[in-house]
Amino acid sequence: MSQYTYQVVHSYPHDPGAFTEGLFYWNGFLYESTGLKGESSVRKVRLETGEVLQKHEVPEAYFGEGIINWKEKLYQLTWQEETGFIYDFKTFNQIGEFHYKGEGWALTTDGKRIFMSDGTPQIRILDPETLNEISRITVTDNGQPVNDVNELEWVKGEIYANIWKTFRIARINPVSGKVVGWIDITGILNSADNPNVDVANGIAYDAEHDRLFITGKYWPKVFEIKLLKIQGSR
Repeated sequence: MSQYTYQVVHSYPHDPGAFTEGLFYWNGFLYESTGLKGESSVRKVRLETGEVLQKHEVPEAYFGEGIINWKEKLYQLTWQEETGFIYDFKTFNQIGEFHYKGEGWALTTDGKRIFMSDGTPQIRILDPETLNEISRITVTDNGQPVNDVNELEWVKGEIYANIWKTFRIARINPVSGKVVGWIDITGILNSADNPNVDVANGIAYDAEHDRLFITGKYWPKVFEIKLLKIQGSR
């Protein structure tokens, strides 16, 4: 199995008060979802400065989780409330909601389907128009289920996933669910930068310029990284 480390290409400012739950890159900007009840939001962020350009506050009864854009809409999960919100992508005005069983953790899309994690080894596949579940895949590493599959991003035909409470990112085959590679980002953040930093959680990919960004909960930086394959790994 392929093993990767990283090289930091560039670092950008990030709101250290953002409890990052979802992240994606679109048309030059980062879009971010933050969690915790009473602090959850959806944001449009200027990558280069970390400036929050647009923000929608989620009702305090909900714990915001992953987000994704689909056409002119933005979808957001909530953690344990079994409710997702639908926003107008440009204005962030809420225009609807949807429902699902169990927890909501993260979303990504390949442009045809939506993939949803829920903290288990299973990734749900949703119809992007109806948001109904179509099927599931089980994430496995050498035949064993991988728990705590968290933030998701579609990168070059694979699903990249943060594994909660670790500094590892799984590269997942979206058909079989098998982990085909591991990225170790240990050491990327100096905890002295912010004593309150929490886990790595946030992957965004700029497909046009082949740039990969990562951050985490309460991290003061977003890192653009280049993957380096570890010699000897398959």
